[in-house]
Order: sequence, then structure tokens, then C-alpha cells
Amino acid sequence: MIAQIPFWQRKRLHEMTPAEWESLCDGCGKCCLNKLEDEDTGEVYHTDMVCRYMDQETCQCTVYTERLRKVPECTVLTPDTVADYSWLPLTCAYRTLSEGRPLAPWHPLVSGDPDSIHQAGVSIRDKVVSEDQVAEDDWEEHIIHWIL
Repeated sequence: MIAQIPFWQRKRLHEMTPAEWESLCDGCGKCCLNKLEDEDTGEVYHTDMVCRYMDQETCQCTVYTERLRKVPECTVLTPDTVADYSWLPLTCAYRTLSEGRPLAPWHPLVSGDPDSIHQAGVSIRDKVVSEDQVAEDDWEEHIIHWIL
């Protein structure tokens, strides 16, 4: 008997169900890093600061279903908008699949282990601080270059 091809290998992003789409998130938390944009060049810089609603241990949003009400500027990825966010890390499953690349071996859908992303060192776990702990005038001091 031939094993069924996983949905992410046989469906395009816009063909996925909402549950399939949500399951693509690897839980790295990188999309929740605060970003600074250079007003002159439009270049986006990641910081090591996360949204105040990020659980830094699980790398999950603690208010996910309410996030747009609590953080109106929160990014919502859809199959139609994924390509618009060039700041998404190369490791992001949404970006990976939209660019025609396979999911990484550490992705929970591939490994079968939701902790594999943390074990591989790809998540933000133990690498970030809450935006509540840093004065806005000091944000530039938190620009990082470890995002892939």
C-alpha cells in the first residue's frame, strides 16, 4: 500500500482548509518579533523583542483568537498575502511552501514532534525579551541579525 502524500505536498496554499493552513505554522515565533523599518529605504530590521502576548517558552500567542483586537497591527498571513511579507524568515513554512521548497525535517508536520523546532534551535525560545521590558527609545539597540 502506498502511503498518502501529505496535504502540504499535494495542495497549493489556497487549496488548504483553515485547519491545514494553521497547522503549517511551525511555532518558531519569528513572525512575532518586533520589526523596525527604515523610513528612507523601507528596509525592515528584526529585533529580539517580541509582542507582549508571546509566551516565550511555547513560542505561541497567548491571545491568538483575539490578537487583531488587542494588536491591530498584527500580521495575518493568508495564501494571497504571504508573498507580500519579504521579511518572513526563509525558515517560515508559509514562505517555504509559497516558494516551492519542501518543509524542513524539524518542522512538526514532518517530524511528528511539536518540540522539534525548539530542539533544532530554530525558534525564538531563549533568544528574546518582551517589548514591555524595553523603552521604545532603546529599540534600535535590539536589532538582530540571526534571523534566516
